[in-house]
Amino acid sequence: MGSRVVVIGAGESGVGSAILAQKHGFEVWVTDAGKVQEKYRDVLTKYGILFEEGKHSKDRLLNADLVIKSPGVPDTAPLVVKLREVGIPVVSEIEFAGRYCKAKTICITGSNGKTTTTMLTYHLLKTAGLNVGLAGNVGQSFAWQVAEADFDYYVIELSSFQLDGMYTFKADIAVLLNITPDHLDRYDYQLQNYVDSKFRILQNQTPADFFIYGADDPIIQKELKKRTIPAIGLPFGSTQAPENGAGIEDEKLVINWKQKTFNMSIFDIALQGRHNTYNSMAAGLAGMVLNIRNEKIRESLSDFKGVEHRLERFLRVHGIEFINDSKATNVNSTWYALESINKPIVWIAGGVDKGNDYLALKNLVKLKVKAIICLGVDNKKIMEAFADIVPDIIETQDMTDAVRSAYYLAKNGETVLLSPACASFDLFENYEDRGRQFKNAVREL
Repeated sequence: MGSRVVVIGAGESGVGSAILAQKHGFEVWVTDAGKVQEKYRDVLTKYGILFEEGKHSKDRLLNADLVIKSPGVPDTAPLVVKLREVGIPVVSEIEFAGRYCKAKTICITGSNGKTTTTMLTYHLLKTAGLNVGLAGNVGQSFAWQVAEADFDYYVIELSSFQLDGMYTFKADIAVLLNITPDHLDRYDYQLQNYVDSKFRILQNQTPADFFIYGADDPIIQKELKKRTIPAIGLPFGSTQAPENGAGIEDEKLVINWKQKTFNMSIFDIALQGRHNTYNSMAAGLAGMVLNIRNEKIRESLSDFKGVEHRLERFLRVHGIEFINDSKATNVNSTWYALESINKPIVWIAGGVDKGNDYLALKNLVKLKVKAIICLGVDNKKIMEAFADIVPDIIETQDMTDAVRSAYYLAKNGETVLLSPACASFDLFENYEDRGRQFKNAVREL
């Protein structure tokens, strides 16, 4: 490998990659088309790493021996296409950091639930006393930690975008929760392209590695029939637990692994709802194959506090419960949110549509939703999808207006649910910004 590394994107991922590259003797340069945040500018300056902002200097990029790009930059970006045309390798932060990581990796992906499962698995390993880092889509940059920390394990949340830039990286334990249509705008609106991206989490695995997967997911089941998986398969689902895997029996979560059995009442799990039972099974299976004791698994699954912006029961105002599910950026994630609530719902939805098909929500919306507050620049698709079954649909383009409108429509004992089913980039910086604005608006009621 040559000595010149260029990093595209000066955020958490890019800055971490630059620090790791510098540590291993590369000549490093960072380029960002936008403005570099002050905290990352300070870090780059402290390390003496050269960077530019507000543009990409093409000549310097085309002089690189290796380019590490932010997952937010699509493979179809003209600059990335050009780099590959001239034979310059373009990889993700995870791929680059994996080349220098000696720790065991537990890698988690899926269309829904991956952040919760990642945080829960990390909590479980920490509770068990393991020396563990948290990385990927959550926590600190994986590359940054590989450069400066000394962990024995990493729990890594991986998006499809990150997986797309990984080639030689291998997960010791790969977790694939589910696959439903998402980010189709990045995959030529072809579901199979997205599915293939998710299954990259299995690349390079050997018979000594583990593959934990959602057995109830129809797309995963279909794909498994087409593929040869060398790793040890550990399915989890809603039926009886297999010899090696997890399931539900007599309202108990049961995990079997190598003639050892763990079980606990599903009512004692901290995270309630069917989707969270799946998340708990996946985390529990990871704990079992790492030989964590049953009492530590039970303790972790029963005291976990949950993830901000994911079905976060935030406040009650005059008997109305406000739930922040801003992380629900696709239809299936919103389906889980609606399914988990048993009170009349005023639903705040909308944003950047990623090729959504709202048909899957119609039965739940008809049964549970009394009003919809559309929050987006273009609300036409949502309004057309539900106009025949929801009598009150209101358009807004501001979070304060959306929350106030929902508050006036809801009654004592009902729920206001922010679960957008869309990306946030039309009105907000990201889903965290959207969730924080929601909570601020609720506080001001």
